[in-house]
Amino acid sequence: MPPSPARTLVLTTFALLAFAGNSLLCRWALDRSQTDPASFTTLRLVAGALVLWLLVRTRGRRPAGDWFSALALFVYAAGFSWAYTGLSAGTGALLLFGAVQATMLLLGLRAGARWSTWQWLGLGLAMSGLVGVLMPGLSAPAPLPAGLMLVAGVAWGVYSLRGRGVADATDTTAGNFLRAVPITLCASALAWPWLQIDAAGALCAVISGAVTSGLGYAVWYTALRGLSPQAAGSCQLSVPVITAVAGVLWLGESVDLRLALGSAAVLLGIALTLPRRPRQVA
Repeated sequence: MPPSPARTLVLTTFALLAFAGNSLLCRWALDRSQTDPASFTTLRLVAGALVLWLLVRTRGRRPAGDWFSALALFVYAAGFSWAYTGLSAGTGALLLFGAVQATMLLLGLRAGARWSTWQWLGLGLAMSGLVGVLMPGLSAPAPLPAGLMLVAGVAWGVYSLRGRGVADATDTTAGNFLRAVPITLCASALAWPWLQIDAAGALCAVISGAVTSGLGYAVWYTALRGLSPQAAGSCQLSVPVITAVAGVLWLGESVDLRLALGSAAVLLGIALTLPRRPRQVA
Protein backbone atom coordinates (compact mmCIF):
# COMPACT_ATOMS: atom_id res chain seq x y z
CA MET A 1 0.00 0.00 0.00
CA PRO A 2 1.51 3.38 -1.01
CA PRO A 3 2.14 5.96 1.73
CA SER A 4 -0.27 8.88 2.16
CA PRO A 5 0.48 12.12 0.25
CA ALA A 6 1.64 13.85 3.44
CA ARG A 7 3.95 10.96 4.36
CA THR A 8 5.25 10.80 0.81
CA LEU A 9 6.10 14.51 0.96
CA VAL A 10 8.01 14.09 4.23
CA LEU A 11 9.88 11.01 3.03
CA THR A 12 10.76 12.59 -0.32
CA THR A 13 12.04 15.76 1.32
CA PHE A 14 14.24 13.77 3.71
CA ALA A 15 15.64 11.65 0.87
CA LEU A 16 16.48 14.63 -1.35
CA LEU A 17 18.20 16.41 1.54
CA ALA A 18 20.11 13.20 2.24
CA PHE A 19 21.31 12.98 -1.36
CA ALA A 20 22.56 16.56 -1.20
CA GLY A 21 24.09 15.83 2.21
CA ASN A 22 26.32 13.14 0.72
CA SER A 23 28.06 15.74 -1.44
CA LEU A 24 28.35 18.27 1.37
CA LEU A 25 29.74 15.80 3.91
CA CYS A 26 32.26 14.35 1.48
CA ARG A 27 33.41 17.75 0.28
CA TRP A 28 33.82 19.06 3.83
CA ALA A 29 35.74 15.98 5.01
CA LEU A 30 38.17 15.94 2.09
CA ASP A 31 38.70 19.70 2.03
CA ARG A 32 38.81 20.55 5.74
CA SER A 33 40.02 17.44 7.54
CA GLN A 34 42.97 15.08 7.22
CA THR A 35 40.85 12.21 5.91
CA ASP A 36 41.84 10.73 2.53
CA PRO A 37 39.33 9.56 -0.14
CA ALA A 38 40.03 5.84 0.34
CA SER A 39 39.37 6.01 4.09
CA PHE A 40 36.22 8.07 3.56
CA THR A 41 34.90 5.59 0.99
CA THR A 42 35.57 2.59 3.23
CA LEU A 43 33.97 4.13 6.32
CA ARG A 44 30.97 5.28 4.29
CA LEU A 45 30.31 1.86 2.78
CA VAL A 46 30.87 -0.01 6.06
CA ALA A 47 28.53 2.33 7.97
CA GLY A 48 25.89 2.09 5.24
CA ALA A 49 26.14 -1.70 5.16
CA LEU A 50 25.71 -1.93 8.93
CA VAL A 51 22.63 0.32 9.02
CA LEU A 52 20.98 -1.39 6.06
CA TRP A 53 21.72 -4.85 7.49
CA LEU A 54 20.06 -3.82 10.76
CA LEU A 55 17.04 -2.47 8.86
CA VAL A 56 16.66 -5.71 6.95
CA ARG A 57 17.11 -7.93 10.01
CA THR A 58 14.55 -5.99 12.07
CA ARG A 59 12.04 -6.79 9.32
CA GLY A 60 12.85 -10.47 9.62
CA ARG A 61 14.30 -10.59 6.11
CA ARG A 62 17.69 -11.33 4.54
CA PRO A 63 19.95 -9.14 2.38
CA ALA A 64 19.82 -9.81 -1.37
CA GLY A 65 21.83 -8.15 -4.15
CA ASP A 66 24.63 -9.39 -6.42
CA TRP A 67 28.35 -8.88 -6.92
CA PHE A 68 28.15 -6.91 -10.17
CA SER A 69 25.89 -4.32 -8.56
CA ALA A 70 28.18 -4.22 -5.53
CA LEU A 71 31.13 -3.47 -7.82
CA ALA A 72 29.17 -0.67 -9.50
CA LEU A 73 28.32 0.70 -6.05
CA PHE A 74 32.01 0.68 -5.08
CA VAL A 75 33.07 2.40 -8.32
CA TYR A 76 30.45 5.09 -7.69
CA ALA A 77 31.51 5.63 -4.05
CA ALA A 78 35.24 5.65 -4.81
CA GLY A 79 34.94 7.94 -7.82
CA PHE A 80 32.65 10.23 -5.82
CA SER A 81 35.18 10.55 -3.00
CA TRP A 82 38.25 11.09 -5.17
CA ALA A 83 36.40 13.61 -7.35
CA TYR A 84 35.57 15.80 -4.36
CA THR A 85 39.25 16.43 -3.71
CA GLY A 86 39.05 18.94 -6.56
CA LEU A 87 35.40 19.94 -7.08
CA SER A 88 32.99 22.22 -5.26
CA ALA A 89 29.90 20.57 -3.79
CA GLY A 90 27.58 22.16 -6.35
CA THR A 91 29.72 21.34 -9.39
CA GLY A 92 30.20 17.76 -8.22
CA ALA A 93 26.48 17.25 -7.67
CA LEU A 94 25.68 18.66 -11.12
CA LEU A 95 28.20 16.41 -12.88
CA LEU A 96 27.08 13.37 -10.89
CA PHE A 97 23.40 14.00 -11.47
CA GLY A 98 23.87 14.74 -15.16
CA ALA A 99 25.96 11.61 -15.71
CA VAL A 100 23.47 9.41 -13.82
CA GLN A 101 20.50 10.64 -15.79
CA ALA A 102 22.32 10.57 -19.14
CA THR A 103 23.44 6.99 -18.51
CA MET A 104 19.94 5.83 -17.62
CA LEU A 105 18.39 7.64 -20.58
CA LEU A 106 20.93 6.38 -23.12
CA LEU A 107 20.77 2.80 -21.86
CA GLY A 108 16.98 3.06 -22.08
CA LEU A 109 17.31 4.07 -25.72
CA ARG A 110 19.64 1.14 -26.34
CA ALA A 111 17.03 -1.16 -24.82
CA GLY A 112 14.46 0.03 -27.36
CA ALA A 113 12.80 3.07 -25.82
CA ARG A 114 11.24 5.51 -28.30
CA TRP A 115 11.31 9.25 -27.67
CA SER A 116 9.40 12.29 -28.80
CA THR A 117 11.07 15.28 -30.42
CA TRP A 118 10.90 17.20 -27.13
CA GLN A 119 12.69 14.42 -25.31
CA TRP A 120 15.49 14.38 -27.88
CA LEU A 121 15.81 18.16 -27.58
CA GLY A 122 15.92 17.81 -23.81
CA LEU A 123 18.74 15.27 -23.94
CA GLY A 124 20.69 17.51 -26.32
CA LEU A 125 20.21 20.53 -24.07
CA ALA A 126 21.29 18.59 -20.97
CA MET A 127 24.43 17.27 -22.64
CA SER A 128 25.24 20.76 -23.95
CA GLY A 129 24.99 22.09 -20.41
CA LEU A 130 27.46 19.49 -19.15
CA VAL A 131 29.84 20.26 -22.00
CA GLY A 132 29.56 23.96 -21.18
CA VAL A 133 30.53 23.36 -17.57
CA LEU A 134 33.50 21.19 -18.59
CA MET A 135 34.87 23.37 -21.42
CA PRO A 136 38.38 24.68 -20.75
CA GLY A 137 38.48 28.10 -19.13
CA LEU A 138 39.30 29.92 -15.93
CA SER A 139 36.26 28.60 -14.06
CA ALA A 140 36.15 25.09 -15.53
CA PRO A 141 36.64 22.23 -13.03
CA ALA A 142 39.92 20.30 -13.10
CA PRO A 143 39.74 17.52 -15.73
CA LEU A 144 40.69 14.58 -13.47
CA PRO A 145 38.18 15.26 -10.64
CA ALA A 146 35.47 16.08 -13.20
CA GLY A 147 36.20 12.86 -15.10
CA LEU A 148 36.09 10.81 -11.90
CA MET A 149 32.70 12.29 -11.00
CA LEU A 150 31.37 11.43 -14.45
CA VAL A 151 32.62 7.85 -13.98
CA ALA A 152 30.88 7.79 -10.59
CA GLY A 153 27.67 8.98 -12.24
CA VAL A 154 27.82 6.31 -14.94
CA ALA A 155 28.41 3.64 -12.27
CA TRP A 156 25.47 4.89 -10.22
CA GLY A 157 23.27 4.98 -13.31
CA VAL A 158 24.14 1.36 -14.09
CA TYR A 159 23.55 0.43 -10.45
CA SER A 160 20.15 2.13 -10.47
CA LEU A 161 19.05 0.41 -13.67
CA ARG A 162 20.06 -2.99 -12.30
CA GLY A 163 17.89 -2.30 -9.26
CA ARG A 164 14.71 -1.80 -11.26
CA GLY A 165 12.13 -4.48 -10.73
CA VAL A 166 13.81 -6.15 -7.73
CA ALA A 167 11.49 -7.80 -5.23
CA ASP A 168 12.55 -5.55 -2.34
CA ALA A 169 14.81 -2.55 -2.95
CA THR A 170 15.95 -2.25 0.68
CA ASP A 171 16.93 -5.93 0.87
CA THR A 172 18.81 -5.61 -2.41
CA THR A 173 20.58 -2.41 -1.39
CA ALA A 174 21.62 -3.97 1.91
CA GLY A 175 23.10 -6.98 0.13
CA ASN A 176 24.96 -4.79 -2.35
CA PHE A 177 26.42 -2.63 0.43
CA LEU A 178 27.52 -5.74 2.33
CA ARG A 179 29.22 -7.13 -0.78
CA ALA A 180 30.91 -3.78 -1.43
CA VAL A 181 32.62 -3.90 1.99
CA PRO A 182 35.28 -6.52 1.11
CA ILE A 183 35.89 -4.74 -2.21
CA THR A 184 36.57 -1.42 -0.52
CA LEU A 185 38.67 -3.07 2.21
CA CYS A 186 40.89 -4.64 -0.46
CA ALA A 187 41.22 -1.30 -2.23
CA SER A 188 42.11 0.42 1.05
CA ALA A 189 44.70 -2.26 1.78
CA LEU A 190 46.42 -1.42 -1.49
CA ALA A 191 46.43 2.25 -0.49
CA TRP A 192 47.59 1.54 3.08
CA PRO A 193 50.79 3.69 3.00
CA TRP A 194 48.74 6.76 2.06
CA LEU A 195 45.76 6.30 4.38
CA GLN A 196 45.07 8.96 6.99
CA ILE A 197 42.01 9.91 8.96
CA ASP A 198 40.94 12.15 11.80
CA ALA A 199 37.87 12.33 14.05
CA ALA A 200 36.06 15.02 12.04
CA GLY A 201 36.51 13.23 8.71
CA ALA A 202 35.55 9.88 10.21
CA LEU A 203 32.38 11.38 11.66
CA CYS A 204 31.41 12.83 8.26
CA ALA A 205 32.03 9.47 6.59
CA VAL A 206 29.96 7.56 9.14
CA ILE A 207 27.07 10.03 8.89
CA SER A 208 27.28 9.86 5.10
CA GLY A 209 27.15 6.08 5.16
CA ALA A 210 24.65 5.49 7.96
CA VAL A 211 22.25 8.42 7.50
CA THR A 212 22.48 10.14 4.11
CA SER A 213 23.28 6.89 2.24
CA GLY A 214 21.86 3.95 4.20
CA LEU A 215 18.75 5.58 5.66
CA GLY A 216 18.46 7.99 2.74
CA TYR A 217 18.22 5.21 0.16
CA ALA A 218 15.79 3.19 2.29
CA VAL A 219 13.54 6.24 2.76
CA TRP A 220 13.71 7.08 -0.96
CA TYR A 221 12.60 3.60 -1.95
CA THR A 222 9.66 3.92 0.45
CA ALA A 223 8.75 7.34 -0.97
CA LEU A 224 8.81 5.94 -4.51
CA ARG A 225 5.68 3.92 -3.73
CA GLY A 226 3.74 7.18 -3.59
CA LEU A 227 5.40 8.90 -6.57
CA SER A 228 4.87 8.46 -10.27
CA PRO A 229 8.02 7.87 -12.36
CA GLN A 230 7.69 11.42 -13.73
CA ALA A 231 7.37 12.92 -10.25
CA ALA A 232 10.33 10.91 -8.97
CA GLY A 233 12.53 12.13 -11.81
CA SER A 234 11.37 15.71 -11.41
CA CYS A 235 12.06 15.67 -7.67
CA GLN A 236 15.65 14.65 -8.24
CA LEU A 237 16.17 17.77 -10.35
CA SER A 238 16.32 19.70 -7.08
CA VAL A 239 19.36 17.86 -5.69
CA PRO A 240 22.11 19.83 -7.51
CA VAL A 241 20.32 23.07 -6.66
CA ILE A 242 20.01 22.15 -2.97
CA THR A 243 23.67 21.13 -2.93
CA ALA A 244 24.88 24.33 -4.60
CA VAL A 245 22.89 26.56 -2.23
CA ALA A 246 24.02 24.61 0.84
CA GLY A 247 27.60 24.71 -0.43
CA VAL A 248 27.45 28.50 -0.53
CA LEU A 249 25.85 28.77 2.93
CA TRP A 250 27.78 26.04 4.77
CA LEU A 251 31.08 25.69 2.90
CA GLY A 252 31.46 29.27 1.67
CA GLU A 253 31.66 28.18 -1.98
CA SER A 254 30.82 30.44 -4.89
CA VAL A 255 28.57 29.88 -7.90
CA ASP A 256 29.91 31.48 -11.09
CA LEU A 257 28.03 32.26 -14.28
CA ARG A 258 29.34 29.17 -16.09
CA LEU A 259 28.03 26.83 -13.39
CA ALA A 260 24.71 28.68 -13.13
CA LEU A 261 24.05 28.56 -16.87
CA GLY A 262 25.28 25.00 -17.20
CA SER A 263 23.11 23.89 -14.30
CA ALA A 264 20.06 25.58 -15.78
CA ALA A 265 20.64 23.87 -19.15
CA VAL A 266 21.15 20.43 -17.59
CA LEU A 267 18.12 20.64 -15.31
CA LEU A 268 15.83 22.06 -18.00
CA GLY A 269 17.03 19.52 -20.52
CA ILE A 270 16.44 16.57 -18.23
CA ALA A 271 13.05 17.99 -17.26
CA LEU A 272 12.03 17.86 -20.92
CA THR A 273 12.71 14.12 -20.97
CA LEU A 274 10.40 13.47 -18.03
CA PRO A 275 6.81 14.42 -19.05
CA ARG A 276 5.98 10.88 -20.03
CA ARG A 277 7.65 7.50 -19.98
CA PRO A 278 9.23 6.46 -23.29
CA ARG A 279 7.14 3.95 -25.26
CA GLN A 280 8.78 0.56 -25.42
CA VAL A 281 9.14 -1.24 -28.70
CA ALA A 282 6.82 -4.27 -28.75
